[in-house]
Amino acid sequence: MNTAFDWLSVALFSAVALLFLIRSAQPELRDRMIAYLPPALGCLIANQLGNHGHEIWGGVLLVLTIGYVALVLRPRFPDSKA
Repeated sequence: MNTAFDWLSVALFSAVALLFLIRSAQPELRDRMIAYLPPALGCLIANQLGNHGHEIWGGVLLVLTIGYVALVLRPRFPDSKA
């Protein structure tokens, strides 16, 4: 855990894993497990790119991964009615 990419990718991956665990305990939500593969791979590849001198591409990939989580997985907060 030496670079910012290490911390950011681990934080994003932890959030995605936590979202999966929360949703897997809810009977009414039926997410497919394959939907969580792109953000996991996005965190992995962004971390590797950022650590090997391609900071811009790593940052772009992290932003795209966050966008995927927001648009496809659609995390909801307990207060929201959506």
